[in-house]
Amino acid sequence: MNVHFISLGAGVQSSTMALMASKGEIKPMPIAAIFADTKNEPESVYRWLDYLTPLLAFPVIRVSKGDLYKDSITLRKRISGPGQWCKSNVPAFVKNKDGSKGILPRQCTREYKIRPIRRMALSLMRKMGSESITQWIGISLDEVYRMKPSGHGLITNRWPLIELRKTRHDCLRWMKENGFPNPPRSACTFCPYHSDQEWRRLREEDPLDFLNAVAFDKDYRHAKTLTDKTHGQPFLHDSLVPLDEVDFSTDADRGQQEMFNNECEGMCGV
Repeated sequence: MNVHFISLGAGVQSSTMALMASKGEIKPMPIAAIFADTKNEPESVYRWLDYLTPLLAFPVIRVSKGDLYKDSITLRKRISGPGQWCKSNVPAFVKNKDGSKGILPRQCTREYKIRPIRRMALSLMRKMGSESITQWIGISLDEVYRMKPSGHGLITNRWPLIELRKTRHDCLRWMKENGFPNPPRSACTFCPYHSDQEWRRLREEDPLDFLNAVAFDKDYRHAKTLTDKTHGQPFLHDSLVPLDEVDFSTDADRGQQEMFNNECEGMCGV
């Protein structure tokens, strides 16, 4: 016996996929949709989840490893030797002491998205008496480069939107044709992979979320300055300028590349 579940990012693609499944347009019916909450999604995403959940024919299960913001800036005592350390959860851009630019290790997707969803999925699998489980991921045809195997022997990834040859634009059209509003963009407020266009949208449309990102930018840099002697100072923007000092009006005009091209495992931004 094999059961299916949706990895719900609560963005355009995964929301469309969930609604299509609920209408029977994608089969078999999933046993659940699982949303991993970093506690730092934009408020628009939480509102959308509240709207979406009662529309689905299967439950939406919210799981969380904790607050990514707090966990990333918490100073911890070293077990061996003196001093403190903090986690490199967020892949911020780094201004090294020699003036070069680097990037911190990325742990957020794996630790705060993939693993919490996987733990819940395996728990559901055991409760159902199943021997394996299929995970639906909302990657669309224009994002085939993000397709990756699950990396777990009991979990098989599936990409229904690619099977149906649907792009992100097709998803938006399906939502409109079926009387649903456009879902928000799903990503942490302080994700370094935001394009300048997304930073500007956040600042103009969700100012409180933008202020949260500005605060994290400063707090993360302060924590790393106190604890990390190997790397330089981290910044959320690749200009290596504090977020509240960045001019977002010119980079988008020059066609800044969408940084989600680098996102691992296809769990964020969908």
